[in-house]
Amino acid sequence: MDVNDFKSGIWIQAVGYRNFLPEKINHDFHWADSELNELLESASHILGELNAYAVLVPDVDVFIRAYVAKEAVVSSKIEGTQTTMQEAFMQENDLAPERKNDHLEVINYTAAMNDAIKELKKLPLSNRLIKKAHQQLLQSVRGKHKTPGEFRRSPNWIGGSGLKDAVFIPPSHEHVDELMSDMELFLHNRNIHVPHLVRIAIAHYQFETIHPFLDGNGRVGRLLITLYLVSNGKLSKPLLYLSDFFERHKTLYYDNLMRVRTHGDLRQWLVFFLSGVIETGESAISTLKRIVILKERLLEDKVMLMGKKTTNAIPLLNYLFKHPATNTNQISKSLNLTHKTSGILISTFEEAGIVKEITGAARDRIFIFDAYLKIFRT
Repeated sequence: MDVNDFKSGIWIQAVGYRNFLPEKINHDFHWADSELNELLESASHILGELNAYAVLVPDVDVFIRAYVAKEAVVSSKIEGTQTTMQEAFMQENDLAPERKNDHLEVINYTAAMNDAIKELKKLPLSNRLIKKAHQQLLQSVRGKHKTPGEFRRSPNWIGGSGLKDAVFIPPSHEHVDELMSDMELFLHNRNIHVPHLVRIAIAHYQFETIHPFLDGNGRVGRLLITLYLVSNGKLSKPLLYLSDFFERHKTLYYDNLMRVRTHGDLRQWLVFFLSGVIETGESAISTLKRIVILKERLLEDKVMLMGKKTTNAIPLLNYLFKHPATNTNQISKSLNLTHKTSGILISTFEEAGIVKEITGAARDRIFIFDAYLKIFRT
């Protein structure tokens, strides 16, 4: 099917509202469009660059934790959760009571992403894996009573207060299993020749249109993108997340998804999605470069000049790249140091301007590696 001839589906009238039944997508897609081809080439090139750079960065797995944390923060922010990067690395007991629920949503997202990536080593990307990730996302947080880990068995809607004033109503629940099975087949169909980036762009649109869960669809749909690219070898490491791009262009994101449904304009959605891959990939490469520069500068200009403390200071610096919000007890336990030695060491880092203390208290102090966190805020 030519993307310009895409028939997205039909509107079905129900009592007091109408819902949208999308067409199945498990078939070939083609196009004769120079702009799309150029964007696809650029996006594929950026992923190749990102993979190559990830290989060159020492201990790149150390930094992936921060990438996943940022994705969790931004993806949850789109759904109304307000947690900062700093809070994402803090212990629950160190947070104000009113911040704990939002923090748990971010922790759940991080766990769901990490566990799903581990699962990909044993299982293909599947509805089973998607359901498991969804169950983790909603554990003990908002939506915990909305059948976590199960496709919906009742209607839902997007926008508005109910079915009668909704912005968009996805297909009736009777169609969800069949549509999700079709999407799963499309992701794995090797008898069609659809490039991976186009395939996951179409699948993401379809997932958001089906809205298979009662809650948490947005987060799972965005998580699906990274999981697909990792599972098919387009990403050697999970270092590319589109949530930040979707958040910064939120109106365009929703408008382009809706335009596919109302006008069959799949081409414009693909242009938007591929542009997001290019911009996000370039940003990820820039971030990796800044991290390497930061670590080299701190080692040469600060840590290596700490005299006898250098022996313990080097492991502490490495530790901070994994845990940029920490306290003395955590440092002692992780680096196998006495509480006194950890206290002296972190105070030395504070005096050197590597970390800053954020509580202002004499006890139970929390230190953040602010220069590192700033890289992920920009």
